Amino acid sequence: MPAFRQVGEKQLPNPILFMVWSPKRDLIALANKAGELLLHRLANFQRVWSLPPNDSTGKEITSLAWRPDGKILAFCVGDRKLVILCDAEKAELLNTFPVENPVTCMHWVDVLEESSVLTSFYNSEDESNLFLPKLPTLPKSYSTTSKIFGEEKSDEIMKLLGEVRLNVLVLGGDSGFVELYAYGMYRIATVTGVLGTCRSLSLSSDLKSLSVITEVTSTSHQPQISYVQLDTGLLSDCLAEVTRMSRKFTHISTLLQYLRLSLTCMCEAWEDILMQMDLRLTKFVQEKNTSTQVQDEFLELLLWGKSSPELQALLMNQLTVKGLKKLGQSIESSYTSIQKLVISHLQSGSEALLYHLSEVRGMSLWKQKFQPLGLDSAAIEDAITAVGSFTLKANELLQVIDRSMKNFKAFFRWLYVAMLRMSEDHVPPELNKMTQKDISFVADFLSEHFSENEELFDRKGKYFNVERVGQYLKDEDEDLVSPPNTNGNQWLSFLQESTHLKDSPLLFPSYPQKSLHYVKRMMEGAIELCLQKPAEIIGKSVTQAFSMALYTVSQQSENTPRLFQLPALWNDKKASMHYVVFTMPEASPCQLYLMRRSTDPNRSVPNGLLAIDLSNLLSSIDDNAQSTKYSCLDARFYDDETLTVVLQETEEEETSGRVLAQLPLSSALSSGEEFTWDPARRLDQQSAAIPAQSPVLENQWRVLENMKAQHVAVNGIRKVACALSSNLRHVRVFEMDVEDEEDEERVESQDVSAEQEQLEETLSGEGEGPGAGHVEGAGHVEGAGQSSETAPEMTEEPGSSSDTL
Repeated sequence: MPAFRQVGEKQLPNPILFMVWSPKRDLIALANKAGELLLHRLANFQRVWSLPPNDSTGKEITSLAWRPDGKILAFCVGDRKLVILCDAEKAELLNTFPVENPVTCMHWVDVLEESSVLTSFYNSEDESNLFLPKLPTLPKSYSTTSKIFGEEKSDEIMKLLGEVRLNVLVLGGDSGFVELYAYGMYRIATVTGVLGTCRSLSLSSDLKSLSVITEVTSTSHQPQISYVQLDTGLLSDCLAEVTRMSRKFTHISTLLQYLRLSLTCMCEAWEDILMQMDLRLTKFVQEKNTSTQVQDEFLELLLWGKSSPELQALLMNQLTVKGLKKLGQSIESSYTSIQKLVISHLQSGSEALLYHLSEVRGMSLWKQKFQPLGLDSAAIEDAITAVGSFTLKANELLQVIDRSMKNFKAFFRWLYVAMLRMSEDHVPPELNKMTQKDISFVADFLSEHFSENEELFDRKGKYFNVERVGQYLKDEDEDLVSPPNTNGNQWLSFLQESTHLKDSPLLFPSYPQKSLHYVKRMMEGAIELCLQKPAEIIGKSVTQAFSMALYTVSQQSENTPRLFQLPALWNDKKASMHYVVFTMPEASPCQLYLMRRSTDPNRSVPNGLLAIDLSNLLSSIDDNAQSTKYSCLDARFYDDETLTVVLQETEEEETSGRVLAQLPLSSALSSGEEFTWDPARRLDQQSAAIPAQSPVLENQWRVLENMKAQHVAVNGIRKVACALSSNLRHVRVFEMDVEDEEDEERVESQDVSAEQEQLEETLSGEGEGPGAGHVEGAGHVEGAGQSSETAPEMTEEPGSSSDTL
């Protein structure tokens, strides 16, 4: 009986470019040429959800990786140069950040090193919760609210951060672009010195080295594939410090995003209707014939109850009693919303930011530990000062809102009564009482806000600026049109008179002429300097430990998706070894090569290189295969001692089926044979001298009938594999550790269930519809870790384009 049980098969409408198994559950993520991200369950290859491309993210997915805990998917959109973190549970975008180059490959690794210092840090990392209140969730009513902060659950940020144990997302791209991101969010290293385009990479779980497969194209030669091992010893030597710093900076990055979104919500809460009074007054000035000042006309109405015909026309015909009432309600509602956002979100976010930055400052003062990582105490001091200035500006905005609300209430109440009298309507008794203090208050408001400002006209094309809050929320570099009046402020007067306190570094500068947006950008710039410095310093510490030119790429394979092409990398955590598996079809088509390198470049352990001979691979088992020679199309490490390979006959005919097999590597890995290569020549020019071994397959193979299989993705932990055809549209899913004894029965039952499902769709009258299968109709991934027999049924929407049989 053939090995491996087939559990699913699909013909897909769009070619698959990437397929990666979840490290923890029976789920596989697919990305296709249409820019869709799909999540499928092992059982019958059921679709869990799809994430269609959109204008904000882009349409060209260039790489894909799972976080080691299986809760988050990272993918890069090449046309936008964005890396996106997506919640695997609900297909929600959690975080995005830009990159300089499109990312061609990703690797997300858990760091497994333990130490007593790290253990104490893991236990104490949540101490900030004891001192800081939970951040209030942002209102869902605003369009730009992020999923991280818009959920009812307030632990979304911690979910995004994941476990306290360090994990690192490694990105590789064109022009030697290599970057490392702690927790998938904070950049801890920008690596320089790598040549060409990265095709595959693997960071060792002990952080001692980074293996990279590169493709270098020169003008005179074919593209050349090379293997490079980079020494990342600083990361492993300072693992405890890197973990502490990364965790803090990831908190800080997330808080910056929180403040950014809070400010965006405030801008949305500020409505254009608040400008109505300014626009009407400007139009009134431009159209009136008299030379009297606007504030004089309003003061005359206030003191004598008389108004000019033009002012009466403005109030009764343009503004109207009903319009004034609506304007007053809009101003109060808008100001109240902004006020709540400042108090609950900006202030709490700023406090948390100051707390974490102060802890980072403490780290930076421990120069023996943290100076090698690039922590600069002076830069962190500047960042703390910038956050303090932002907090002062937020408090200033609160005072302006509070004063504006009082002014507008008194002004609108008086104007409302005046307009009722003009129209000879009944004035309610409770509004008719106006004390001398009220009159004085309105007079001061008129004299301050209703004076014509020629400078304002030159800058903005209008005369009036009655509404004072909007200027704080405009993202412009110009100074405030109407800065706050600080006359009579005893504290500011005391500071100006004190020579010692005037320029003291202990006091945060307030920038009275600048908007809240301007101060926010200053704060972001100061914090960005702190965040960038370690990435530069750590990146410069990464050096090349080993390099080998492997072979040149043939012309016929240049259009093949590079993700599925060999070489493939594997990180053996137990033995602390990097493995590279590759083929050289032009030099030796029937051989598969395995190179072994220690993850510690400074450790003298036997590194190896050997060839696995695929000639007559099946002859010992299959009598019909005695004269058949095989070559390898794709190979992936199933576990530390097994390779999953897709084989084809070297002289393939249309009737011959390709083979899915498990190659045991135990004898090859224990081989003591050493190969000494000439570094001045490519490896394919020395292939004849490489020692070769012939593995024994036993019964771990299967002919893939009626399928031109070309690529494979595997997960040894879940014991699953997914084969993909050469046209990138046909997939088959296998459970690898069971024999397919009930093959015929399973096919028959699938046919029956398919007919039954088609009959049910016909009876229900559900046809194909636009947008079928989008995220809104998708279920959650609860129970996704179950096997195919026990996984709950997940009904897909009819007419889904992504799983048409």
